Amino acid sequence: MSEFTDRGSKIRQMSKELVLDFMRNSSECKCESTGLKQSEIFRLCGFDWGAKKSATSSSQQSWFVALLRELEESGLIARVSESGPWRVSNL
Repeated sequence: MSEFTDRGSKIRQMSKELVLDFMRNSSECKCESTGLKQSEIFRLCGFDWGAKKSATSSSQQSWFVALLRELEESGLIARVSESGPWRVSNL
């Protein structure tokens, strides 16, 4: 089973790198900009599978919240407000 755990870990790491690269290259996500909503980042990074039976775009984002929170815990991104958009941290 460790092969699958390792592969999943690599996918998560690559996903975080993709999101961070996207945010660093997006004018809306610069540290002094307004930021982008979670759903916009999710779609613009290509993670949305589109409308699927029992799997709306909204429900597809649940794992993505954890990804954003990990980047936030690392000090790489920040939320503009408690329920507001995300942007690159100014650290």
